[in-house]
Amino acid sequence: MTRFLVIACAAVLAMSLAPQRAQAHEGPWCASISVGTGAVYDDCQYYSFEECRPHVLAGNRGFCNLNPRWAGAAANPHVRHRRHVRRD
Repeated sequence: MTRFLVIACAAVLAMSLAPQRAQAHEGPWCASISVGTGAVYDDCQYYSFEECRPHVLAGNRGFCNLNPRWAGAAANPHVRHRRHVRRD
């Protein structure tokens, strides 16, 4: 019994030392899926139409459309542009 308690405490301690946040990712395509009498929800995790389409065709009544909340990839503000210096 004490071995089990020690192992359980070690497992809980190990899980609490390295917590990771859950991350939700949104893509540019949404699968709008019908779930009943006029109720529709958007599943916006797809990065291409081809990736979205099988989820709609798999018995879910719905369609794929562009995500209105998609902002695109963030621009990298730390890009340096080198000027071309002409030497004769």
